[in-house]
Amino acid sequence: MNNATAIAVPLPAARHPLAWVPTLYLAQGLPFYAVALVAGLMFKSMAVPNEHIARWTGLLGLAWVFKALWSPFLELARSKKGVVAAFQMIGGASLGGVALALQLPAWFAACIACLAVVALASATHDIAADGLYIASLTARQQARYAGWQGAFFNAAKFISLGGLVILAGHLEARIGVAPAWSAIFALLGAAMAALGLYHLWALPAGGAEQGSGARASARGIAATLADVIRAFFAKPGIWMAILFIILFRAGEGQIQTIGPLFLRDAKALGGLGLSTAEVGAVYGTAGTIAFLAGSIGGGYFTAALGLRRAMPWLILAMNLPNLVFYYLSVAQPSSLGVIAVALGTEMFGYGFGFVGVILFIMQVVASGRYQTAHYALGTGFMQLGFVLFKVISGDLQHALGYRHFFLWVICAAVPVLLLLRFVRLEGPASAS
Repeated sequence: MNNATAIAVPLPAARHPLAWVPTLYLAQGLPFYAVALVAGLMFKSMAVPNEHIARWTGLLGLAWVFKALWSPFLELARSKKGVVAAFQMIGGASLGGVALALQLPAWFAACIACLAVVALASATHDIAADGLYIASLTARQQARYAGWQGAFFNAAKFISLGGLVILAGHLEARIGVAPAWSAIFALLGAAMAALGLYHLWALPAGGAEQGSGARASARGIAATLADVIRAFFAKPGIWMAILFIILFRAGEGQIQTIGPLFLRDAKALGGLGLSTAEVGAVYGTAGTIAFLAGSIGGGYFTAALGLRRAMPWLILAMNLPNLVFYYLSVAQPSSLGVIAVALGTEMFGYGFGFVGVILFIMQVVASGRYQTAHYALGTGFMQLGFVLFKVISGDLQHALGYRHFFLWVICAAVPVLLLLRFVRLEGPASAS
């Protein structure tokens, strides 16, 4: 009886949300961006072609697509806090494995294998972390801190592309490419381990959701999974919502993959010819400040207007990067200042708009029973959109060239605006 009561009523957060929401989503972002972006820049420095970089790093993203299939197992955990900390430690160890793999003769295959473990650990961590956020905060708090959530998830991108990539650029010149990137991934692994230790103290307990059993059988877990999936696809308008989620990230999935490679490629190949350190510098200065301002502002903007009124503006903001990269591909500026201002514009729009898809999944798609599992399914479809367009982006860029590729990306962003007329932007009146 005591266990049932503990499961039915989640424990309140013992500390202010700002003591753990920023670091929780920083820890969610670091391994994600290590796989999605940092690995790509590392492979670019080691002369791997764009199409191979996009394809392999894109396929690694499938871990986030299918994470919902094991989400019921985490719903049964007595404390999501322990799950979160454990998978942060596993992610840290796997990132350290990449550092060692770079020293092997078959380094590319070994790196992909280690990054696959990073991806699986990170995807599993995300389920528990998002469930902890939902279970510990009210709907109003979720909206209030969604900006902080998105800001620090994506701040991990700029810590990686800013400080760590700048450091990698300097180390490449001094100790060589492979040793430089070994040092970077060792630092990433150590950061994840430190965050895991901090969260053992800082996080609320985040007990299992109502209806879960503390000691379910394998048959019970399978039945729960089947019921989770059935309830998800029984939601009104779910197929339109899934299409909306996938297309929301169509432009982003391509820009965020090819954009950094475009900055690195020589001007004779249509790029901007920046060094590793210069790419890190422009992303880590103006880009960081602009993204944080846009993301936090987007959260408060949506909380004030409501999701329905805010969504068109969020979609438009999300697609500013497409226009910025087209301009850069036409003008090919040499001034780092001009490039930094352009990327600052990109990152402000990206941060402002990204709040839209997060709150759409959290408040519309995941509402009702099995909030954690349904949020995982929703973010799985969000990641599917990212992966689908990421995997093909390298081949499209190779076929079209940078300038025409960025024009294509602008066109790819139009359908999600058209879908706004048909998608519902409120949760169901009753639980699914």
